[in-house]
Amino acid sequence: MASTNTDSVKSVARALDLLEIIADAGGDISLSELSSIADLPLPTIHRLLRTLVAQGFARQLANRRYALGPRLVRLGEVANRKFGQIATPQLKDLVAQLGETANLATLDGDRVIYTSQAPSPHAMRMFTEVGRRAYLHSTSVGKAILAQFTDDEVRAIVARAGMPRVTPRSIDTVDALLADLRTVRERGYAFDDGEHEVGVRCYAMSVPNMPSPTAVSVSGPVTRVDDAFAERVVPALRATVAEISTAASLAS
Repeated sequence: MASTNTDSVKSVARALDLLEIIADAGGDISLSELSSIADLPLPTIHRLLRTLVAQGFARQLANRRYALGPRLVRLGEVANRKFGQIATPQLKDLVAQLGETANLATLDGDRVIYTSQAPSPHAMRMFTEVGRRAYLHSTSVGKAILAQFTDDEVRAIVARAGMPRVTPRSIDTVDALLADLRTVRERGYAFDDGEHEVGVRCYAMSVPNMPSPTAVSVSGPVTRVDDAFAERVVPALRATVAEISTAASLAS
C-alpha cells in the first residue's frame, strides 16, 4: 500500500511538472518538445496528459500541441486574489506616504498580472485594474521582474510575447531592453517614463523570496511624479518590499 501511495504522489508531481513546462514554454508546447524537456518515458507523458486533459487542466489544440487548460484559470484567479491580499496593508501604507497608486504584480506566463492595488486619493491617477495583464518590457513592474532573469531567458520571453510599442516611448528592441535591465539591477529599481501609459511615470522594485517573480510599483502623472518624488519613492519601496516578503513568508 505504501508503494501505491508513493507512486500516486510521484504521478501528481510529474503532472504538475508537465504543467510548469507548458507554462514556461509560453502556454503551449509540442509533444516532442515536452518529452525532451520532461525527461520522462513517452508512455508516461501520454498517460499524464490524458488525465490532465480529461480534468480540464490541459487541452490539445487543433495542431496537436498541448496547452494549459481552462480549469487553471479559476485556480489562478483565486490564487492571485489571495496572494494579493497579503500585500494590501503595505500598499495602503505606500499610498499614505506618497499619495500615488501602489500595485503588486506577479509573473503570469510571459506577461505580468496585477494582483493587488491601493488607489491614489487623487482624481487623476493610473487606472490599471487588478487582474489586468500587461507586457513585461513596457511596465516598470515587468522590468523589475525581468531583471531577475538572465539575458538569454529575457530574450526567450520577449521572443514568445513580442515587444509591441504600447506607447511611442516603449522600448521596442531586445538590446535596448537588456541595457535597461542592466541599469535596473545596478540601481535596484525599475522606472517607466510613459512607456506603458502616456503621461504616467512609474517606479517598481522586485519583492525577494516570493514563490513567483513579483514586484511592487508606485505610479502617477508626470505633473506629480517628478525628481523630488523619486527621492521619496525609492526608500519607501525598499521598506515595502521587505515587509511584503516577510508577510508572505509568515503566511506560507
